[in-house]
Amino acid sequence: MDGTTKERDGYGPRRYVPIADHGLIGDLRSVALVGTDGTIDWYCCPSFDAPSVFGAILDAERGGCFELAAAVPARTKQFYFPDTNVLITRFFTEDGVGEVQDFMPVGGTSVEEARHRLIRRVLCVRGSLPFRTLVAPRFEYGSRPHTVRLTGGIAVFESEELSLALTSTVPMEIDGPDLRAEFKLAEGETAVFALDRIGPEVTPSRCECGEAERQFGATVAYWRHWLSSSRYRGRWREMVHRSALTLKLLTYAPTGAIVAAPTTSLPEELGGERNWDYRYVWVRDAAFCVYALLRLGFTEEAEAFMGFVSRHISPGDRKASGPLQIMYGIDGRTDLPERELGHLEGHHGSAPVRVGNAAADQLQLDVYGALIDSIYLYDKWAEPISSEQWDHVTALVDWVCAHWDQPDEGIWETRGGRKNFLYSRLMCWVAIERAIRMANRRGLPADLPRWQASRDTIYRRIMSRGWSTSRRAFVQQEGEEVLDAAILMMPLSKFIAPTDPKWLSTLDSLTEDLVSDSLVYRYDPLASPDGLRGDEGTFSICSFWYVEALTRAGRLDEASLAFEKMLTYGNHLGLYAEEISHTGEQQGNFPQAFTHLALISAAFNLDRALG
Repeated sequence: MDGTTKERDGYGPRRYVPIADHGLIGDLRSVALVGTDGTIDWYCCPSFDAPSVFGAILDAERGGCFELAAAVPARTKQFYFPDTNVLITRFFTEDGVGEVQDFMPVGGTSVEEARHRLIRRVLCVRGSLPFRTLVAPRFEYGSRPHTVRLTGGIAVFESEELSLALTSTVPMEIDGPDLRAEFKLAEGETAVFALDRIGPEVTPSRCECGEAERQFGATVAYWRHWLSSSRYRGRWREMVHRSALTLKLLTYAPTGAIVAAPTTSLPEELGGERNWDYRYVWVRDAAFCVYALLRLGFTEEAEAFMGFVSRHISPGDRKASGPLQIMYGIDGRTDLPERELGHLEGHHGSAPVRVGNAAADQLQLDVYGALIDSIYLYDKWAEPISSEQWDHVTALVDWVCAHWDQPDEGIWETRGGRKNFLYSRLMCWVAIERAIRMANRRGLPADLPRWQASRDTIYRRIMSRGWSTSRRAFVQQEGEEVLDAAILMMPLSKFIAPTDPKWLSTLDSLTEDLVSDSLVYRYDPLASPDGLRGDEGTFSICSFWYVEALTRAGRLDEASLAFEKMLTYGNHLGLYAEEISHTGEQQGNFPQAFTHLALISAAFNLDRALG
């Protein structure tokens, strides 16, 4: 592990655990990141976008954590209970082998759902093993004080806005604002820790070993039942299903929202400023998730997201940037003010730590194409959309027809001013083209002459102004010579044939300029300034888009090799952050929906092409 050594409350040095050295558990409302050393470094309660309770991944001293590990030197390994989101961390020592089973029960009664229970089940499976635990919550991103009291074997942490109860089957003791315990288990013995949110509607409830066993079985059964709906039977089943399980963890069950990632401010470059809050619903990311899940046969998630769209993303309030925002809160709210948390040092000292996201007010025209494409696929593969939903689609398409030629901030949310990005034009074409398909297939009312004229105008604009004769390639923006990996979507969106000579020439140029051993950079920020300092790693969604573009071009050997190389960059559990550094480390928020949905699409199409 790399990073700065921190003294962790008397238990010796603990470094910042690298981003990739974490597993993910969740209950379809929030998630927790569990390090390979058994420490929960990130947990927001009661929802994805709530303030953190454990945030050591952003500040090892002030963030708060839940340590649970062998109390002697140990080797550790981490894996998922097969076909589930139940995480197991194993400790191998000279005297025995133990494991911690981490999970959050899903479903149940309304009271159980409101409890947001997080269960940590400790087992000694061979020999005997001493364990230790430290429960050190830090409420409101480590900015609010709290009290702790221990009564009848139940510890209650109370802050102004949130109270948590911890029940344990081993004795605990208060240490200032924290709880500690040291205990020893012999072979076959078990200890259980359960952390619950409590309030007027939920009172503290003990979780004994038998109850933990029951909830473990129910949670395993839930995830296996959910995964059984998958239709994927291809070569990369394990990786595809892990990606699907991860995408499911990023869904917010009460509203059908899908978050871009469950973390904030994990740096795209250590020591850099490219640190953003991704715990919101990006229209683009969520729409692409719907495509990936529909591909595998998961229609319920698509239906739930369509419900979110109908309630919150319909063209109602008209703003200067259009009828849609590019992102929404998980409850559909539109106000997502961005602020910095100056008291947190950031992961490995990578400040600033941000919550909220100012990009919510940007104009990104591509979101219309992503959203309407997902509606088109839902209408085609799941069930026909309603008449009211069609009215929303027509309003969106009419707006796109009137505004597609505006400069915007683009898919990469640059903060260097609006430009005429080719990708934005491309996805406006997709928005109109998919709506035309729906109207024709189902005989739905539409202003087809206007739509077709706009679609064709956009096509000709891209082919004339988006093509550089000197580069022999389609470029990032009109009048420039810079390449952009986003244009890998041209054949994937069926705008251009994947074997068109102009496209094959573009693919070769992208390979030469932006590809490094199968890894793909988004663009060159020196050639195309984005308004931010510092460098970034390769962008993993683009690397999987590259695999799919090679596949569709018939270059299957290259595609297979690039795909297999990308699989080596996943972490020990098959999880991916947003980017990969020059040295192969995961960078950015983790895990990233964008990356996992692109893996699913690339695997699906490559598998089909290989036969």
